[in-house]
Amino acid sequence: MERTVIAVDIAKKVFQLHWVEMDTGCIERLQLKRARMLEWFANRTAALVVMEACGGAHDWGRALIGLGHDVRLISPRKVRPFVQRNKTDAADAQAIWTACQQPGMRFVPVKTEAQQIVLSLHRLRAQLMKTRIMQTNELRGLLYEFGIVLPEGHAALLKALPDAMCDAKTRLPAMLMDSLDEQLRRVQRLQADIGLIERRLSQQMRELPACKAVAEIPGIGLLTATAVVASMGTPTAFKDSREFAAWIGLIPRQTGTGGRVRQLGISKRGDAYLRTLLMHGARAVVIRSKDGPTWPWLTALLQRRPYSVAVAAVANKLARTIWAVLARGQAWRPEAWQTAH
Repeated sequence: MERTVIAVDIAKKVFQLHWVEMDTGCIERLQLKRARMLEWFANRTAALVVMEACGGAHDWGRALIGLGHDVRLISPRKVRPFVQRNKTDAADAQAIWTACQQPGMRFVPVKTEAQQIVLSLHRLRAQLMKTRIMQTNELRGLLYEFGIVLPEGHAALLKALPDAMCDAKTRLPAMLMDSLDEQLRRVQRLQADIGLIERRLSQQMRELPACKAVAEIPGIGLLTATAVVASMGTPTAFKDSREFAAWIGLIPRQTGTGGRVRQLGISKRGDAYLRTLLMHGARAVVIRSKDGPTWPWLTALLQRRPYSVAVAAVANKLARTIWAVLARGQAWRPEAWQTAH
């Protein structure tokens, strides 16, 4: 017997439901207050519940799975083409119901609470990093107005700041220097907060065998290991490593007509944060290969392709290696990188 498909458009206060009764074929629509959501589903027989992968969706998904329902999350981009005419809650719910039944539709795995916690730490760290960049740029710009030039890069900036501040004290009034000292303390507090979050992520990595296994791969460190394990949900959600790389956006875009297909730059679809971490890791692998032992396939790649193209190719290989380690439950083997795949 087929299960009833119930589409849910979630919101802050009122949820819109759309489904078709299997016995009668009647189209049903219902509005539910947030407080009545779980009570209503607890009194329903097991159904396939589909929601957009937006804020709060993973938490609702875990709650509904606990009630015996099968939950699937769908990307909002996949839903938008099926919204008819005006965008309303009822139209969105109907679009979710229609989109989930399209052939070949891909769904977002429901993340565990632990995975969401790790990703939350990453988001907090990224926000603090942006704030730190703004604060240091402001400090650099103000000192530059008085002829004091600071180097680029956060580490170089902190190293040069003591001498720069001493120089500024001999030339600038105390009123401005007090404000610059306060700005410097704000930067130092942000740096301390970032370090605290990184220590929490390090503790999380020690507790998760999957993160430790991924961290053995060259170019994969604390941030990438924890982010990729938390973001992918479960490796079995992807049929192979190439599909995982495509999900991150590390495969070439394609355009073609009349049987001729051209490959362009990487698609840049999926999680931009995770893709950025993998690109940084790949760049570290390429840089280290110039000063020490390397792999034959990487040497040949750098000889025939531009630097940036080679970095993107290595990032793709890192993504495929990560999937293989997690999906097969095997440790990374250095000999596996002796030949190109």
